[in-house]
Amino acid sequence: MNDYYAALGIERGASAEEIKKAYRRLARKLHPDVNPGPEAEEEFKRVSQAYDVLGDPAKKQAYDMGADPYASAGAAGFGQGFTFSDIMDQFFGAGAGGAGGRGPRSRVRRGQDALVRADVDLRTAVFGDTHELTLDTAVECGTCRGDGCQPGTSPQTCSSCQGRGEVQQVQRSFLGQIMTSRPCGVCQGYGTVIPNPCFECSGEGRVRTRRSVSIKVPAGVDTGTRIQLRGEGEVGPGGGQPGDVYVEIVVTPHPTFQRNGDDLHCTLDVPMTAAALGSTITLDTFDGAHDVHVRRGTQSADTVTLDDLGVTHLRGGGRGDLVVHLNVTTPTRLDSRQEELLRELSELRGEENPDAHVTSLDKGLLGKLRDAFR
Repeated sequence: MNDYYAALGIERGASAEEIKKAYRRLARKLHPDVNPGPEAEEEFKRVSQAYDVLGDPAKKQAYDMGADPYASAGAAGFGQGFTFSDIMDQFFGAGAGGAGGRGPRSRVRRGQDALVRADVDLRTAVFGDTHELTLDTAVECGTCRGDGCQPGTSPQTCSSCQGRGEVQQVQRSFLGQIMTSRPCGVCQGYGTVIPNPCFECSGEGRVRTRRSVSIKVPAGVDTGTRIQLRGEGEVGPGGGQPGDVYVEIVVTPHPTFQRNGDDLHCTLDVPMTAAALGSTITLDTFDGAHDVHVRRGTQSADTVTLDDLGVTHLRGGGRGDLVVHLNVTTPTRLDSRQEELLRELSELRGEENPDAHVTSLDKGLLGKLRDAFR
C-alpha cells in the first residue's frame, strides 16, 4: 500500500485542516508551472493522489482500514488482495461480505436430528425393558461410500471458479474499485463438480432406508420422557456424521392400573359380606399375586396401600406404591333363602325402615376419592 501520510509529510490522526494545509503547501512547491521536470511532475501526482484519498472522509476511513484504491495491485480490487468482503468482515465478522465465508464449502455435512415416538406399555414403564424401533432414515450409500461419484471416478475442480467456490466481480464506487464475491453458480460454492454422479444416490452420498434399532427403555419413564440415541440419526450429505435420534416415550393406558406419579391405582370390588365381616382377597399385580386384607366394616372408597409395588423411580432407587381402592358391591339377584336371611338380619339390626343420614361430600365417597388421589 502507498503511504499517503508520508507523502503529505503528516502524522496519522492529522485533522482535515492539517491535511488540506499540507497538500496546498506541497502543491505550490511541486506544481509543474513552478517546478518543471519529470521528477517534480511525478512527485506532484503522488501528492495529489494522497490528498484524493485523505481529503475524502469515506476514502480516508477505508484507507485507514487497509483499503488502497491506488495500490499497485489495485487494478483487480481494493489493493493488495483487499476486497469489499474484507471491509464487511471488519464491521460484521467473517463471512459478512456476501460470500458466506472464505474458500469452497464442504460437501460433507452433519445429518439432521430426528424425533420419533415410541409407544410402551405400563409394565415396561414400571420395570424397564428393551424396545424395537423402526426408523426411516438416510444411511451412507453403499455404492460410492459417501463421495457421490461413480466407482472409479472422483470430483473435478470447477472450471468456472477454479476451485475457489466463489466468483468475484469488480465494481466502481465512491471508494474506488470494490470487489464483491458470491458463490459460484456452476459448483454451488463447493469448488468441485461431480461429472459422473453415483447412480444409486444421485451424487448425494446417502440413500434412504428402513432399519430397526433396539433401545433400552429405563424403568420409571413416563409419557413425554425423551431418550437420546447418539449417532442413530440420518447420515449427512456427502457421507457426513450422522445426527441423533430423540425417542419420545408414550405410555399406553392399562385396563386395570392407572398411574399417578410413581404410584399405581386400581379398584377392587368387594362383596358386601366380605366388607362387613372382613376378608383377604388375592389381587394380580405386576409383581405377581398379592393378598389384600379387607378389614371388618370396610366402606366403598376405602383404600389399602401395598408398599413398593408401584413404578420404579426414574432417578434414584425404590418404587412407588400400589393403592387399592375398595368398592363394596351390593347383590342384585337373591334366591329365596338369601332374601330370607337378609330380612332376618335387617330385623335383628332394626333396619327394616332405616332413617336416612345426609353426609357432606367432603366426608363421603367423593371426598375419600379426592383424598386418596392427593
